[in-house]
Formats: sequence, C-alpha cells, structure tokens
Amino acid sequence: MQLILWRHAEASDIVPSDLARNLTLKGQRQAAHMAAWLRRNCNEQSDDNWHQLDWQVLVSPANRTQQTALALKLPFLTCDAIAPDLRYEELISITGWPKQQRNIIVVGHQPTLGMAASHLLHGQASGVSVKKGAIWWFETTRRDDKFHTRLRAMAAPDAVD
Repeated sequence: MQLILWRHAEASDIVPSDLARNLTLKGQRQAAHMAAWLRRNCNEQSDDNWHQLDWQVLVSPANRTQQTALALKLPFLTCDAIAPDLRYEELISITGWPKQQRNIIVVGHQPTLGMAASHLLHGQASGVSVKKGAIWWFETTRRDDKFHTRLRAMAAPDAVD
C-alpha cells in the first residue's frame, strides 16, 4: 500500500468560516504544480494512464482541500471525517493503513497530517510541520508477517520540477 498525505495549498484567511476558505492564486499554482509532480511520479507510465491507476483520493470537505484535489484531475471522494479537527489516529484508521489494498491520497490539514506522518515514521505523534501544498509519501511492505513502513518521498510545490 502507498499512502500520500497532501496538505492543501495556500488559502485565504478572510472568510466567514474555516471550511469556506478558498485557495489564493499562489495556492492554485501550488496545487497545480504538486498535482503535475504526483502524476509524473505516482506511476511509471505516461501521464495519459494516470486515470487508470489504482489510487483512491479522499478529501476533506473544506473548500481549500477540494480545490487542491481538483488539480489532480482524478475522481475523489469527499470524506466529511477528514475535517480540520480530525485526530491523526482517526485519519490513519480511515485510510486502512497498513493493510488496505488500494493506494490512498489524502488531501487534508495540519496538524493532523504532520502528526500522522510522525506516527508512521517512528510510532509516535509529534509536531511535524507539513508545508502548504506539500506531500509526504509512505509505502508499506509485508515481510516475515510484519508490516514495514518507509518514507518514499517528501516534496513541496516550490521544490519540485
């Protein structure tokens, strides 16, 4: 299983509610840039086969995460539970990590994503920061009847081609 934790791109702070925040122009560029990188790197085939890949995309109901996910050009499922106040344990449970057969992309929020990344890396949650628009890509393998997790990539929109 592969799990990508993708923090929403930069969003406006001037709105009536947290869930109504929209991406800024910079955030739209960040989302497009990271989505292009994901399309190139989530498969070893051409960009044309992206839609055929076995990825499930789970997205918070917040406007900024929905807009970030749209840049992928893949169908996605809005998961109301992946709201800004979600606990990292619940996020990991929602993904089915590590036993899920499908590969999952979660588009969500801080601090949940950073805490989940920390937990996946070393078994305890801490205040790991995930930059706006950035991804943490994990994969798990099974050897000797045990699951082994490794960090496959960590990328921010301003640091990728």
